[in-house]
Amino acid sequence: MRSFSASVVRSTLPPAAKAPEPIAAPPASAPNLFVGTSGWAYPTWKPAFYPPKTPARSFLNYYSSQLTAVEVNYTFRAFPTSSQLENWQAAVPSSFRFSFKAPQRITHFSRLRDCESLVQAFLGAHAPMRAGHLGPLLFQLPPNFQANRDLLANFLELPPFRHSHIPLAFEFRHKSWFTDEIFSLMREHNAALCVAESDDLSTPDVQTASHRCYRLRRSGGYTEAEIDTLAERFVSEARAGEVFVFLKHEDEPTGALNAVQLQRRAAALASPALRGANG
Repeated sequence: MRSFSASVVRSTLPPAAKAPEPIAAPPASAPNLFVGTSGWAYPTWKPAFYPPKTPARSFLNYYSSQLTAVEVNYTFRAFPTSSQLENWQAAVPSSFRFSFKAPQRITHFSRLRDCESLVQAFLGAHAPMRAGHLGPLLFQLPPNFQANRDLLANFLELPPFRHSHIPLAFEFRHKSWFTDEIFSLMREHNAALCVAESDDLSTPDVQTASHRCYRLRRSGGYTEAEIDTLAERFVSEARAGEVFVFLKHEDEPTGALNAVQLQRRAAALASPALRGANG
């Protein structure tokens, strides 16, 4: 296979402030629960989410004052540079988590086959990330990718994974993957089944790792009552380990606003003092 260079897949990514600016205080949160959206660089989120005069370079700083995690989808097509990763980390509180989507070269082009060098490059690109800032790496498989236990087993056995402690999550979009055989294999490798909810497919909520990952992608967002139910569920699950929840990103700020509601509701449920203040 042709050698892989990270430089060929780098492109323009969301900026953070070049000069350090004061890091905003993190929002109140439930222990072990990290809530966010799949991206933050959306000027159209003004004024409902971002204050009207917030410059683009300060989006991430403000975002991290409202939410506790973000899923970076840009790595599906492009690797971030070391300076970008350093700038992003400098813009957020120490407890904030970044989750990165695996490149399409791994999940869609190679389809998990013969891609050890690609995986090594992907993991290596995130070496500048400090341990406390790194959430799960998401491997989202295409909808026409049917289950293949041996292929997944070989992929999870790749040396880069064996020598890394980075949490992994897999989003399967073909129902053939939802079997006890696959779940058992994932438990052997502490790889999380990403529970994805969309208009087309719902993933069974099965725990396969010490961490859990959710992607809530339903069109139209979630009602207040649904947010309350989700908050209760995630706060309960977070008592046993880290839980990552990412809502849908769109030009409209619906997902971001739902995420803030979920963040605040979960914090209130986890804290008696906040519960009293928020009803």
